Amino acid sequence: MTTQQQRPDAEHQHSDAGHRPHSSGGVRVHQADPGAVEADFYHVRDLVAPEDRERLEAVRDWARKNVAPVAADYWERGEFPYELIAQLPELGIAGLQFSGYGAPGRGALVAGLTSMELSRVDPSFATFYGVHSGLGIATVMQCGSEEQKERWIPAMLRWEKLAAFALTEPDVGSGASRGLTTTARREGDTWILDGRKKWIGNATFADLVIVWAKDEADDQVKGFVVERGTPGFEPHRIEGKVSLRSVQNAEIELRGVRVPEENRLAEAHSFKDTAKVLRSTRLGVSWNAVGCAMGAYEAARAYTLEREQFGKPIAAFQLVQDQLARMLADITACQTMNVRAAQLQDAGQLTDQQASLAKMYSTSRTREVVAHAREILGGNGILLDHEVARFWADAEALYSYEGTRDMNALIVGRAATGISAFV
Repeated sequence: MTTQQQRPDAEHQHSDAGHRPHSSGGVRVHQADPGAVEADFYHVRDLVAPEDRERLEAVRDWARKNVAPVAADYWERGEFPYELIAQLPELGIAGLQFSGYGAPGRGALVAGLTSMELSRVDPSFATFYGVHSGLGIATVMQCGSEEQKERWIPAMLRWEKLAAFALTEPDVGSGASRGLTTTARREGDTWILDGRKKWIGNATFADLVIVWAKDEADDQVKGFVVERGTPGFEPHRIEGKVSLRSVQNAEIELRGVRVPEENRLAEAHSFKDTAKVLRSTRLGVSWNAVGCAMGAYEAARAYTLEREQFGKPIAAFQLVQDQLARMLADITACQTMNVRAAQLQDAGQLTDQQASLAKMYSTSRTREVVAHAREILGGNGILLDHEVARFWADAEALYSYEGTRDMNALIVGRAATGISAFV
């Protein structure tokens, strides 16, 4: 069975996806100065090896040709372009940061820049990628036994088995380390899972859902891989979102879900093991935020060269140039922080507080960048036709998940003072 055939509604895709009417808004095209720059102002992509630059360029070209034309349409409908999944194996981007079991072994910096390039076009698609590769593959790599890695990783790398990561609950978000209410009870060689999860990306169609639950016997958090179609596992798509609308988030009900002992992640013994995964994925969201900011900047910059007022393009006005300069400064600061964090991760030295600082700062600055972009476009800033509105809305979700700004600030504050301010 192909990947596309496995996905719900894949056969019901709209034939006119990506062909939304675009209003002209009175814009005219003007020639930019040949020295005008895109969002990678300090050329951070030049820090990786030539073959990795080629890979990043291939990802960028693929996203522009295949994701960009349909992103606004799917976002508006709240649907996901399942048909694009079949093209991903050729890009070779799953599990980039890992080695072994067929993984590319290119490191955290290349993986982060890949997330940035995808988010630069569509933060929703980048989030789908991050859930599968940054959370799913990472969890099995870091918490699975050798047998489990051999069983699942190759198929995940080929995008034949798609993953989801179920930690957050309806009443437990930031307090997951202490307050999970989903339980696991062992009966012989089987575990029984009961509880609820919320905001779980990819969960409506994933083949492997990693569920974190508290073991009733020792009160420790453990990880379980629930396979698609397991009785008692019921994902319900969350409706009414105004951010990352193409991401298929679900609320999950677990009612007596029976998981064999062989599907319990062998090296996940407590929440400390969960936190190891979250450290790297928190940095991944930080890269997504950078890409979101870059996409908003580039859409706004293009608009300033097209939109004419008072007889000249608005790019010629000082206030507009000031906003573009502020946007570039924020983007560049975030890029360079993330680069250094990725280097630390590749060296095995990245700490929780360093990952938290990057996520806290990048998502906060992204909020400012998309606000500047929205302001530059004026009334057109709320239209999907000009792309900025989508980046503007998506920044709100990036700001909140994988640790809110406040929670990450407290992690950094604890490192700065040696005093924990958590309740």
